Amino acid sequence: MSKTYTEEEIRVLAQSSIGKTFGELSKLNTETISVKDDSKTDEAFNKAYFGHLIETDLFDYGINSESAPDFEDAGIELKVTPYKKLNDGRLSAKERLVLNIINYMEEYKNTFYNSHFWYKNKKIQIMWYLYEKNKRKEDLRITHELLYTFPKEDLEIIKEDWEYIIKKIKEGKAHELSEADTMYLGACTKGVNSKSLREQPFSKIKAMQRAFCLKTSYMTQLVRKYIGNYSDVEKILNGTTKFSEYINNVVSKYRNKTQKELMTEFNLETEAKNLNSMLISRMFGVKGKLSETEEFKKANIIPKTIRIEENGKIKESISFPAFKYTEIVNQEWEDSDLKEQFETTKYMFFIFKKVNDDYIFKGIKLWNVPEIEIETSIMKVWKETKEVIKSGNIVES
Repeated sequence: MSKTYTEEEIRVLAQSSIGKTFGELSKLNTETISVKDDSKTDEAFNKAYFGHLIETDLFDYGINSESAPDFEDAGIELKVTPYKKLNDGRLSAKERLVLNIINYMEEYKNTFYNSHFWYKNKKIQIMWYLYEKNKRKEDLRITHELLYTFPKEDLEIIKEDWEYIIKKIKEGKAHELSEADTMYLGACTKGVNSKSLREQPFSKIKAMQRAFCLKTSYMTQLVRKYIGNYSDVEKILNGTTKFSEYINNVVSKYRNKTQKELMTEFNLETEAKNLNSMLISRMFGVKGKLSETEEFKKANIIPKTIRIEENGKIKESISFPAFKYTEIVNQEWEDSDLKEQFETTKYMFFIFKKVNDDYIFKGIKLWNVPEIEIETSIMKVWKETKEVIKSGNIVES
């Protein structure tokens, strides 16, 4: 039987854990520390360890139903999540924050404010611990806690994300969902592997089991804001306009203007190679880089300019981050960096078409790699690359 806590009691207990290692918090319950379910991977076991220990040894309660908040009387969900220090000293979330499983057969019947998602996650007690490589999990330390409710401007985007996911379910396309479809609230895969399938209501095609999640990029911005290493970044939205509406307004205002006209309008006199990037920032009213704004960083949107020549062809290809051979050979596809990158990244393409020695802005296209492409052609290339590296015939290939 779970204990009943008030919000104040939850906060006091959460704050009492700050500075302690998981080993220090543990009551040396052998089930909590030592017993492992062989059906789970090492990674899944390790993730479960942290949350389970906090539930049993700090708050002294058992696991509750999936659809209700952990502290149902107080309406608070408990989440234990890691962050890490990057080589350059900045802080970053280590992973997305997985919320509740998406019940394809039921969730589409609800509106946002009476959904299982909102009932369970409208108020979240977050407990952060610092992940340090090569340290035993018992020696990792809780450093910060936060009772989190979504800011108004974030909530508007999260509501829009939820509605997009529900729309896909109603269209019988739950099997086409991808975490990169949305901005802050993602639909991440939740299962041992690609065989973790579930029925959906408007299609006979089974869909991957998925859960609502706050994306890693969103969690990173929370880490930098509430834990440290954070400076205010430029914002695009003022809390009154939806992101999609803002994009449409930008396109309507600047579509069919030439590069020269835009340079005049924004008082730019330069022949810099990044001219188009500078123009894009000005379109959004941003002084710095568009990719460094709060909304783009939280949603992991990467802006890219595409120049179409007069013959209709695109000159430049799009490059992706370099990879290390030693990392690929030690990864499996399901938890590979490349798979996560394509599953979580959205690209915003700014189209410029050449006409009479000038480039005309033609519009914006938000795009992410379809899930079917990730799990077929991209996976095939990744696996072939891994085999080549393992064979040692890298130069010849």
